[in-house]
Amino acid sequence: KFMVAPRQPPSLQWLPHPSTSTSGDQQAESSRPPVTKRHRKLLLKSSSVIPSGAPPGEEGRQLQGMAHTQVSRHHLLREVCTKYQPGVTEHPVSRRQVSRVYVEDRSGLLYCEVPKAGCSNWKRVLMVLGGSATSTHGIAHDDAHYANQLRRLDAYSQAGVAERLRSYTKVLFVREPFERLVSAFRDKFESPNSYYHPVFGRPIISRYRANASLSALRTGAGVTFREFVQYLLDVRRPVGMDIHWTPVSQLCSPCLLHYDFIGKFESLKEEADFLLRRIGAPSNLTFPDFKDRNPKAERTSSTITQRYFEQLNATERQRAYDFYYMDYLMFKYPKPYKDLY
Repeated sequence: KFMVAPRQPPSLQWLPHPSTSTSGDQQAESSRPPVTKRHRKLLLKSSSVIPSGAPPGEEGRQLQGMAHTQVSRHHLLREVCTKYQPGVTEHPVSRRQVSRVYVEDRSGLLYCEVPKAGCSNWKRVLMVLGGSATSTHGIAHDDAHYANQLRRLDAYSQAGVAERLRSYTKVLFVREPFERLVSAFRDKFESPNSYYHPVFGRPIISRYRANASLSALRTGAGVTFREFVQYLLDVRRPVGMDIHWTPVSQLCSPCLLHYDFIGKFESLKEEADFLLRRIGAPSNLTFPDFKDRNPKAERTSSTITQRYFEQLNATERQRAYDFYYMDYLMFKYPKPYKDLY
């Protein structure tokens, strides 16, 4: 473990005009926290946000809106962290806590991998930024994950980890927790999978399905969503957790690592492209939006998510919400059901 000296932002340097019209989580409190030097450095680093030919005021409006969104998200996260994890920044950072953080040294970028929140395409972007690929469109899914030549932060020396945490732009993209969970279930259990069916499917069926067939016990195929949730909520799980459904609050340690940019999957391309322009990425590099795993399957949406959660009773939905409670709180996602408390 090692300590990381936090960056101390100076006083207010630049603040977007308060009359900017925004929606959703951009509607921050009437008294907004200041845009610190750290935010300003990220948001104002390059001079070009919008392609040439855009209306003169569009760049400023986008910059203001995105700045307000980031300040609001960071302010909320700080409040939640202060309330629920007081003093966490005084603790040393362990290698486990940075084990999901990918490093792109040429751009000075750290990206915490959140599966089912655009991580495959983020790895493609990192490969292009690092020079191991010329285009995101030619990178197959398996190459993005298993032949990406990317290093994770825990592979560096203690000094290297500390310096990168101090000076690089740290990026986190999150997704509505229930939607992310359903996306993971559909991907890993409803499609053929040589790893998740035997490793997770077999013990899940064995533990939670009465009178399971020999075929199901042998292959691990056919896990139902309710069985999957039973496994997730079981304090004595027959098989351990997996990063695809681990809460972001545990996966990326947001209270400890002080992410500079907090993006959301729901506006992934817009926010990712904005970030790429901010860090000075090549102008022809934009965030890809193609779906290369099970491309014929409909993308997991709130409607599809609701369809899966209708298979659970009210108690199971409440317990699932409790499981992801910190993610809902930290990233301002509304309660997905009115009867949750």
